[in-house]
Amino acid sequence: MNNDLILKEFIFKAIRSSGAGGQHVNKVSSKVVLSFDIPNSEGLNAREKRLLRKSLASRLTSSETLIIACDDSKSQIQNKNKVIERFFNIINKGLIVPKRRIATKPTKGSLKRSKDNKQKRSQVKSMRKKPNLD
Repeated sequence: MNNDLILKEFIFKAIRSSGAGGQHVNKVSSKVVLSFDIPNSEGLNAREKRLLRKSLASRLTSSETLIIACDDSKSQIQNKNKVIERFFNIINKGLIVPKRRIATKPTKGSLKRSKDNKQKRSQVKSMRKKPNLD
């Protein structure tokens, strides 16, 4: 992953932020939206693109573009810095390969305890039944 190339591939858009804010909110576009096109990125190799497509599938658009927005601050510059920071956090988490699970068998002791518990439970329930008078 080449961070310098990735920074050049960002597409920023400034939008008017929603919510309360008085008269000033109608004049200033402080919300920042970052778009990043994963398939056409030169800063990511093929393996990283494949990993990101899989791990970020729910966050990507149909054209496999990652869109992140930030309107936390009244300052557009602060929002831009926050959205870049969020982007790299998301990408770094998406590139982590999960460990393969190794299938294990239950121990003999746990199987025996489970069987004993089932027999005890069965006996308790059978004792609750009405006696058979035949």
